[in-house]
Amino acid sequence: MRLLFAADNPPLAVIVAAKISNITVLPDPSLPSGSNPCFIFSSSGLKLQGTNVLLRYLGRVSLLPNFYGQNALESVKIDEWLDHSCTLSIGSEFENGCKHVDSYLSLRTFLVGHKLSVADIAIWSGLAGSGQRWESIRKLAKKYLNLIRWFDTVAEEYKVLLDGVLPSYVGKRGVGKPVVVPAKEENVKAKNAVTNEKGKTVSWATHDIDLPDAKVGEVCLRFAPEPSGYLHLGHSKAALLNYYFAKKYDGLLYIRFDDTNPSKESNEFVDNILNDIKTLGIEWDDIKYTSDYFPDLLGMAERLILEGKAYIDDTPQELMQKERMDGIESKSRNNTVTKNMYLWKEMIQGSDRGQQCCLRGKLDMQAQNKSLRDPVYYRCNLVPHHRVGEEYKIYPTYDFACPFVDASEGITHALRSSEYHDRNAQYYRILEDMGLRWVQVYEFSRLNMVYTLLSKRQLLWFVVEGKVDGWDDPRFPTVQGLVRRGLKIEALIQFILEQGASKNVNLMEWDKLWTINKKMIDPFCARHTAVVEKRRVMLTLINVSEKPFFRVLPRHKKCVDAGTKITTYANQIWLDNGDASLVTVDEEITLMDWGNAIIKDIIKDEYGIVTHLTGVLHPEGSVKTTKLKLTWLAEMDKLVKLSLVELDHLITKKKLEENELFIDVLNPCTKKEIPAIGDSNIRDLKLGEIIQLERKGYFRCDVPFVTPSMPVVLIAIPDGRRNKSKPYCGEVLDLSN
Repeated sequence: MRLLFAADNPPLAVIVAAKISNITVLPDPSLPSGSNPCFIFSSSGLKLQGTNVLLRYLGRVSLLPNFYGQNALESVKIDEWLDHSCTLSIGSEFENGCKHVDSYLSLRTFLVGHKLSVADIAIWSGLAGSGQRWESIRKLAKKYLNLIRWFDTVAEEYKVLLDGVLPSYVGKRGVGKPVVVPAKEENVKAKNAVTNEKGKTVSWATHDIDLPDAKVGEVCLRFAPEPSGYLHLGHSKAALLNYYFAKKYDGLLYIRFDDTNPSKESNEFVDNILNDIKTLGIEWDDIKYTSDYFPDLLGMAERLILEGKAYIDDTPQELMQKERMDGIESKSRNNTVTKNMYLWKEMIQGSDRGQQCCLRGKLDMQAQNKSLRDPVYYRCNLVPHHRVGEEYKIYPTYDFACPFVDASEGITHALRSSEYHDRNAQYYRILEDMGLRWVQVYEFSRLNMVYTLLSKRQLLWFVVEGKVDGWDDPRFPTVQGLVRRGLKIEALIQFILEQGASKNVNLMEWDKLWTINKKMIDPFCARHTAVVEKRRVMLTLINVSEKPFFRVLPRHKKCVDAGTKITTYANQIWLDNGDASLVTVDEEITLMDWGNAIIKDIIKDEYGIVTHLTGVLHPEGSVKTTKLKLTWLAEMDKLVKLSLVELDHLITKKKLEENELFIDVLNPCTKKEIPAIGDSNIRDLKLGEIIQLERKGYFRCDVPFVTPSMPVVLIAIPDGRRNKSKPYCGEVLDLSN
């Protein structure tokens, strides 16, 4: 008999009760966080679920005398104590729970009758498992004397409780959360790296992660995006985790498109998702579609109707939602099989009557977990499907199709983000009703970023409303948008893989991602020069020849592979207005890649704005003595028009509250284009090439040189710094994240 439970919450009472009853259970800490523990009986495949349910079972089968009471009255009292034991896991109720038990034990040795029972085990384990909270009370010695006396008596008389069990399942000295010592597994050599589209390898963090019950050569995984948008950051994490585990265990990875809603899906999205997966460097074994299983899914739905496990409901949608929230059974729940089959055929035909109906699973309308309250399995939809056309008028929901297809394809572990945690119980229940093989759900935390929307429905709104250029807009968190913003795929992979498969839900800052990116682009990207067009200032060097001269300089002083550029020198050079406004008469400045100069005259307009400078070149001057090191451009015909594009977040709030609408926090200004001029070498930039404009930051070429009249478009790349008012050559730009 296997005991499955979540590793971060072992059912101590069940483990203890089984041990002192000499009942063999095989602990398996493989369930996702928050799951109820369960027994799986290998002989029959039956399952029992819930701590108290398992304790009642052990109480009945144990050979210990009166372990579940010697009569019906004592059994009922034990049930009451099992319910009470739950209060010990609620922080605010812990003290009240202790007080109640202490008062009850004032004249008693055991909780029920005159022998140890399941009730004692449940309460005792609740205290022992609380760790430091209970230890602090015991140290006081003046509080809850009856409870302490009872606790110590049970521990002493049944010493087996402490031998092996507590050290394995409770933190040392009662400090911290329970710690599970997992069963021994085969030593698996991890393949700790993924390869991007250019063949470069990016390693995982040094802390290795494992899949529960995974065996080398037997793991089968799927990445199952819905083709209703482009791949974004959240999808990337899921895709990379699946790929990592497939490589680690020498298993299979399928790309499966969850194409069950023709109203939102298209071949455009399929093609772009596949391109994005390739961009991430992910290799797959096969491409599949949920629509491949439409005939089988219809057959399974019909079988569940005939078995009384599903029914047709024509309740209006709003009323149905309210009834689900309130735990009220639908009037259709007790339809006869004949009526259900009649309405089912109406749905299949897409008739007016059928369109008023949906197919619901008959699960548990009183369940605390609302996902179990008779979820919808099928709906009518007359929109043609992007793959199968008008062949079907009804389509399965994701909740119905996913477990069926997972089991049918031989998936061993279904990775899903923790936002779907409440649906795990539904997933397992649907598998059980279908009579299909077990699939292990493995949870990881959703990747949440500040000031970022990751809902495809919300992103679609920006596309439809024309607020962005498309799904590849550099303000979007899509893979294509981030690449267009200047993010290297290696940086994205490293950032995501460093998060690992943690189940902790965190709101991540963009700074770390862009800092990783900067470290990857800085050693290789070429250096160029630009001057902001607005109020640029001419500096005339009176001791320099009017005839221009040229030098060949490296595009990157520390990277030979970056190539060379031709730099023009002349007696008239352009400076940024912001730089020109800082100089004073007779001040010595450094002109980068040339030498020092001394300012002799400054001309300003009526508003005090510098319009012209005069100076002399002073090559003997020392760079170490000057305060200002300025970039410049020689006046010439071949200077290139530039449009420097700075981008900001689409919303102004770090995180939306539960009922807050994103449309209420839209950023009114998310894009700023600044005209500038650049050195003539910028004519040779290729689409997608990343450069650094000296003293201005990193940029990606979004539109390369075409004609002198059309500007080269350069998109500013964040560098991980948070300076919100960085002087940007006379303009105050926001180049932060």
